[in-house]
Amino acid sequence: MTSLEQARAILADFPVVDGHNDLPWALREKAGYDIDKLDIATDQRGSLHTDIARLRAGGVGAQFWSVYVRTDLTGDAAVSATLEQIDCVDQLLTRYPADLARALTAADMEKARAEGRVASLMGAEGGHSINNSLATLRALHTLGVRYMTLTHNDNIAWADSATDEPGVGGLSPFGHEVVREMNRVGMLVDLSHVAATTMRAALDTSEAPVIFSHSSSRAVCDHPRNIPDDVLERLPANGGVAMATFVPKFVLQAAVDWTLAADENMRAHGFHHLDTTPDAMKVHAAFERSTPRPIATAATVADHLDHMREVAGIDHIGIGGDYDGTAFTPSGLDDVAGYPNLIAELLDRGWSRPDLAKLTWQNAVRVLGAAEDVSRDISSRRGPSIATLEQLDG
Repeated sequence: MTSLEQARAILADFPVVDGHNDLPWALREKAGYDIDKLDIATDQRGSLHTDIARLRAGGVGAQFWSVYVRTDLTGDAAVSATLEQIDCVDQLLTRYPADLARALTAADMEKARAEGRVASLMGAEGGHSINNSLATLRALHTLGVRYMTLTHNDNIAWADSATDEPGVGGLSPFGHEVVREMNRVGMLVDLSHVAATTMRAALDTSEAPVIFSHSSSRAVCDHPRNIPDDVLERLPANGGVAMATFVPKFVLQAAVDWTLAADENMRAHGFHHLDTTPDAMKVHAAFERSTPRPIATAATVADHLDHMREVAGIDHIGIGGDYDGTAFTPSGLDDVAGYPNLIAELLDRGWSRPDLAKLTWQNAVRVLGAAEDVSRDISSRRGPSIATLEQLDG
């Protein structure tokens, strides 16, 4: 039996729990949430990284669908857009009940696996989605959101982002209260996208295991979106899970360096580095012709997982591909059908079947179950927090 055949056999028993997929935002941007236009029951190669056939081919057994909204949406607009994203996931669950199963608990995940359906959970990406309101946080949990990433690419009033200038030095007093309330309701604290100071502050406060829904190792690839070793070393005591991402510019150092050079080239030509207007894209295309983009592979991601296993331990790692949230993917991990290639690579490196079962399925399910246990304990001791940003942060 080849490594790839072995990988598929392992995934048949212990499918992938993927921490982050941006399909709802892709459906918003490309089809205005019209799932007749982008029907994932049909082949969507060329349009999306995700459809049902490729989820099946990839051995995906559970998916945290990101209900992300951009950080330029603030206040009530951010809350409304998040609700629209949640509604999109609800539409998918209603439309494809034979393939997708709503999951709110670890037991729901196991039930979906037994039924041969993809357990579908939701994660809100960025604390701007709650508009500084703990009541809104609780409402999102009631609607099915099971993790919240504390920030996205920009700081918010109470937490610092990895890709912004230091603001409050990690978490403000209200930020710590957000973490405590997430623990109380049973919503996982997601530390992808946050500054290292925010990671450490959240670990200081959280009584429940945390997750990194889509972040890799900073020691392997020096990008602020990745996790420093001192934070990985704290995961065993916390019980959390770091889910390695596939985004080339976060996992391949040559791609990080290339992106910095490409961004500088855009600025040198008078464009913002994220400008996608036709004139800006001509400049970018010319740069890519003269300086080809470095290509990541499944081996690149495996290098991160090797290191993360060494530092955090096999019980504290997972997978979060970030499909449909990135323009570029590694060779061999082109879309959600690619997970067997990563598992085959790890088999070739000597990873055992029990280790791979923890990586793909068991660790993520355990963490959600542990958060539920912590929630029951805290809820028996205290009620909902009615604290406000103004009260705690002044």
